[in-house]
Amino acid sequence: MTAIPLEARIYVAGHRGMVGGAIVRELQRQGYHNLITRTHAELDLTRQAEVEAFFAAEKPQYVFLAAAKVGGIHANNVYRADFIHQNLLIQSNVISAAWQHGVERLLFLGSSCIYPKECPQPIKESYLLTGPLEPTNQPYALAKIAGIEMCWSFNRQYGTRYLAVMPTNLYGPGDNYHPENSHVIPALIRKAHDAKVSGAATMSVWGSGRPMREFLYCEDMAAACVHLLNLPEGEYQSLLNDREPPLVNIGVGHDMSIAELATTIARVVGFKGELVFDADKPDGTMRKLLDVSKLQSYGWKASMSFDDGIAISYQDFLKRESAATVVHH
Repeated sequence: MTAIPLEARIYVAGHRGMVGGAIVRELQRQGYHNLITRTHAELDLTRQAEVEAFFAAEKPQYVFLAAAKVGGIHANNVYRADFIHQNLLIQSNVISAAWQHGVERLLFLGSSCIYPKECPQPIKESYLLTGPLEPTNQPYALAKIAGIEMCWSFNRQYGTRYLAVMPTNLYGPGDNYHPENSHVIPALIRKAHDAKVSGAATMSVWGSGRPMREFLYCEDMAAACVHLLNLPEGEYQSLLNDREPPLVNIGVGHDMSIAELATTIARVVGFKGELVFDADKPDGTMRKLLDVSKLQSYGWKASMSFDDGIAISYQDFLKRESAATVVHH
């Protein structure tokens, strides 16, 4: 029994990104056919008047807020003003317009960097705001924390039904493989591929290789998001209360070291050389594993195996590389 009718008007903000794109595919797979999307050129979510005009015209009933300015350690550290400013604008405009135009349910996507840097493991939803953040991505994390608080505050003051989800590290088709501004998996896929193609004897990996990370395939994440927003009335309502933020972790519930990660990627990509760990580069937080018991208690758990997920991601990378080569010639 699904709460959202198949003909419902559903707006996916950020459908061109890895997360939003995966949510669109999952909704289509389940038979939803009344999806509303806009590119950045068609609708600038940082402009309040544009967002309000869009909601007034399109009248979406359900919203997945997956639009955000995102990047890896380097981008977060360098473009600090852009990360806090643009993300605050996007979520303020969308959440406020959703309330004004009577959206029934909204799902806001955050990031696991919202949790304190030194957190007991695995990380429960209740650890939010219990300690200092990781300094490198603090502007982004604070914007996302503000988004969670907005959902909760609108729910309490106006009786809206907004939910926030915190995915762990995501990867999969549609990822960003930019050499400087990408996350660890796409960065390593590109490195391993380049090392294989050039016949390099070694491949450099940032940091000591010791930090532990949890990775979730983006299609799994999308399935979890649709599952949560689609919960029957009573179960959905039980996620919204005055005592705690309307927050659910989305992850796989187990992690691996960066060394294991790099080894797996090298194997799947077919790089046969040696991995060299560059200990002069930052490690970031030593461990970030999400407690996903709340999500599992609502009837969902991840299904994609890591090797299969990386293999699909590598094929996606190759397809996009060849498309880019065609464009350049």
